[in-house]
Amino acid sequence: MVTEWKQKIAEEYTKHEKKLEIGFFIGGFIFDIFFLSEIDDVFSLGQQLIYLLIIAWVLHYEILFRLHKWRPQRGLIFKIWSFRSFIMHFLMGSLLSIYSLFYIKSSSLLNSLIFLTVMIALLVANELPLFKKAKVSFKFALYTICLFSFVSILYPLLLGFVGWTPFGLAMVTTMLLFLAQVKLLRRQLQDETLILKVVTAPGISVVMVFTFFYFLGWIPPVPISATEQGIYYNVERQQEKYLLTTQRPWWQFWSAGDQDFKARPGDKIFYYVQIYSPARFSDQVFVKWSFKDPSHGWQKTDRIPLQITGGRKEGFRASTYKTNYQPGKYRVQIETSMGHEIARLTFTVQTDNSIEPRDFKVLTR
Repeated sequence: MVTEWKQKIAEEYTKHEKKLEIGFFIGGFIFDIFFLSEIDDVFSLGQQLIYLLIIAWVLHYEILFRLHKWRPQRGLIFKIWSFRSFIMHFLMGSLLSIYSLFYIKSSSLLNSLIFLTVMIALLVANELPLFKKAKVSFKFALYTICLFSFVSILYPLLLGFVGWTPFGLAMVTTMLLFLAQVKLLRRQLQDETLILKVVTAPGISVVMVFTFFYFLGWIPPVPISATEQGIYYNVERQQEKYLLTTQRPWWQFWSAGDQDFKARPGDKIFYYVQIYSPARFSDQVFVKWSFKDPSHGWQKTDRIPLQITGGRKEGFRASTYKTNYQPGKYRVQIETSMGHEIARLTFTVQTDNSIEPRDFKVLTR
């Protein structure tokens, strides 16, 4: 009976293998969106480190295995080795999913669209059958992306700020780890050209691309992320709470406050934001206001510094306001000191000539 059930399950799996893989991939990604650990969770960081060590070990011996320089001995390693492709597929997919979500949370979609597209494309590529047959050099490139993502998150967590210093340390650390792996391979292989092609070139290429993207401001400033933002008629702090005054109807749940701001004489435009950063984190970000001039495009009007501190689960709360404005289209951007965009919000200002009482509601944050 048990044998028959196993055979039926195997047949059904073979029949619907592609659909099941797509379903599990989509389901796993959605699961990660809702249940992903905080970026500074020690257990999660330890898990990522273990995954990276296992991938590095498998790749190292995969090269030797394909060149007939190493064979697994009888025992646990021998049994596990036949499942190495599945292990790589699972671990690499898990890491790419985690880092893609971290980048998405920390980014302004428009500003980081190219980088995020690349990350998601690699995440999808890992799920394709072609990945299992891919060359070791391609897998080393994916491994480098995961390794670089890990250390580029780790250093800001340790230092408590983002910028060129933690990014530079991440770049140097990644290169040193690769040099160590190359040194280990050289002890067992004499083919310098092969090592350069399979390990060194993919690793250096990924680091160079990441550096280029970071220079252009396309890489999201992980671990900082904006969890909420909006335009309001008033923002008032009372003890540990923020009171947000809005006219937004209840059914406009997609709107970030009063994005269609109807201004009367004396009104101030308040911008409210919640910025998540890990515990012991302290850094400066900037709120940049811009007005879209019909003739000259976006023109910066203000750039206000905010000193953020981490540790609050819902995020550091702050607000700024504008009194000097005119009807038209505006944009508010949250940027790091390096100019990397965390979030942006576009809204319009219209003149309200009505004298009817306004229906304000107060939200609590």
